[in-house]
Amino acid sequence: MKNWRVRHQPKVMQQLTLILMLTLVWRVGFAQIGLIDSLKEQLALARMDTSRVNTLRNLCASYWGVNPDSSLKYGQQSLALSQKIHYPFGEASAFHALGVLYRRLGDYPKSLEANFKGLQIAEKEQMPLPTIGCLNAIALVYNELKNYSKGINYYKRGLKIATATQHQYWMTQIEVNLASTYLETHQIDSVSLYLQKVSSKLDLVKGPLIIKIYPLTLGKLQFLKGDYANAYKNVRKCIVMSQESNDHGFQSRGYIVLSTFFKTQNQVDSSIANAKKGLREATLVDYKSEMLEASTLLAELYEPLDVKKALHYHKIVNSIVNELYGANKVIGLQNTLSEEQQRQSNMATQKAAQQSRQNQYILLGGLGIMFFIGFVLYRNYQIEKKAKTLFQKQKETVENTLSQLQSTQAQLIQSEKLASLGELTAGIAHEIQNPLNFVNNFSELNRELITEMKEELVKGNIEEGIAIAGDLETNEERINHHGQRASAIVKGMLEHSRTSTGVKEPTDLNALADEYLRLAYHGLQAKDDNFNATLETHFDPDLPLVSVIPQDIGRVFLNIINNAFYAVAVRKKQEPEGFKPTVTVSSKLKDGVTEFRIKDNGTGIPDDVKARIFQPFFTTKPTGQGTGLGLSLAYDIMTKGHGGTLEVESEQGVGTEFVILLPAKNNG
Repeated sequence: MKNWRVRHQPKVMQQLTLILMLTLVWRVGFAQIGLIDSLKEQLALARMDTSRVNTLRNLCASYWGVNPDSSLKYGQQSLALSQKIHYPFGEASAFHALGVLYRRLGDYPKSLEANFKGLQIAEKEQMPLPTIGCLNAIALVYNELKNYSKGINYYKRGLKIATATQHQYWMTQIEVNLASTYLETHQIDSVSLYLQKVSSKLDLVKGPLIIKIYPLTLGKLQFLKGDYANAYKNVRKCIVMSQESNDHGFQSRGYIVLSTFFKTQNQVDSSIANAKKGLREATLVDYKSEMLEASTLLAELYEPLDVKKALHYHKIVNSIVNELYGANKVIGLQNTLSEEQQRQSNMATQKAAQQSRQNQYILLGGLGIMFFIGFVLYRNYQIEKKAKTLFQKQKETVENTLSQLQSTQAQLIQSEKLASLGELTAGIAHEIQNPLNFVNNFSELNRELITEMKEELVKGNIEEGIAIAGDLETNEERINHHGQRASAIVKGMLEHSRTSTGVKEPTDLNALADEYLRLAYHGLQAKDDNFNATLETHFDPDLPLVSVIPQDIGRVFLNIINNAFYAVAVRKKQEPEGFKPTVTVSSKLKDGVTEFRIKDNGTGIPDDVKARIFQPFFTTKPTGQGTGLGLSLAYDIMTKGHGGTLEVESEQGVGTEFVILLPAKNNG
């Protein structure tokens, strides 16, 4: 399957073209004359040549069943202009429109020639719409030539592309055409199958060609099955719709179907009346195929009744047969088919040659890559051999470090915490800096005390030396204490970044929430020196240990607290005077349910946004400042991982409060 696309046409122009082709030209309910007037007005107002090409093409299509001469004029103008401005989409579409007209006029060689040219352009430029249209039109010609197998083959090629591009109109149009074709070959099961497919789409696809062909084909099927009442009703429906749109061609088809039915029922007068109507409508637009069918019916009907009239209609039949299948037309048809076969043969030859060249390029490329890899491997081997002894220890160290880094990176990626860890970094650095300052200060002090102790011992002041040693011991205890504190902070950071084991353990949620509150606050201060906020905590001292997955609940706290700080920071920028940013975290135990509330006095959340904040990838932050996953993950952790709830209460311009509830079964 080709990667179908439309080239040489801006996206907006493509859409306008489709709208014109599928809704303006074929819109149900508009009178045909009014529609034509509307298109002529658009043509007069059109400024771009591409718009003129498309409108001219649509006028050609609008006149198909109304005025063949006008249809031919506008089709030729559309083709000439599209060729002049080098507009492949318009050229292929114009060839298709002219091909349809030539078929209706009974000039099958010209119809095939035009559609094969349109198909060649459309396939070369990989344009699905004109490709499908030309394939469908070619199939119709083969059907009228009674070569149904070839017609079905072209229909199915078009249907395959329409299905691949999900073009509902063309899928439905070709399916109803296939049903009509299978009816001619008396494959009733296939007719029913395709009519059923079309029926399921009629509410979505309103093209009048479809809604005329469908009841007509369904009526013919019902006549065959003996359901005469519904058959007559559906054929009349096709005729009425054709009258409303001034479509003489489809009126003719409907009358011919009724005439054929009445003939089988020996209702000669009704059969003659409908055949005459069919001939009259077909003659108005010079539709040779319908004129031939109606004249043949009338000749057969009049043979036992009026020899003179029968002879008159036989003359009409002979005249039309000569026009359709005369020597010149047969020669023209043979030439057209021969040219198309030659084109297909050339395409196959070119494709085979291109495939052969591609295979050669692939082979040469593969050999080149293998040579390059071999060269690199040999060069690396020589370098490694020369440097193996010198760099062995460094190599082992680097490999071990790299392995550890890769392991840590995999854990961080899998646990999706890279973003939140980045938010914590500045806060962690701030928390570690304090104990490190103590360690540095006491270490410097100890150096001075050691110097003093040595001096005292040299002087023989043993007691003074022992006193200094006591101070040293006290300072060492302080150094150890602050070192343990820094170690605990690092341990907490590692706990946060570690992939969740999914195992719940009793956890002090007050301490967990307080830790993330501080880290998030210091992290924001590190990024914005001017930011300050009031932090309030109201923790229930009697809150029991709660059985949770600490890393996951920590992520919930961090996401909500970060959002709270972001909201108050935004409002502070909006109201630099008089506004005091405040973030409050509180907890309590009520009826066995653990409740945490995280409240801010920031910008608040609008009602239309509030309903979507837990949706994945939804964010109101500027591009690059939020992934839209934080609250979605937090919601899933609470509801799916812990059987709890996460709710939000907010008023725009006042603030927001998130409520976390953990059921009693989680309490330790």
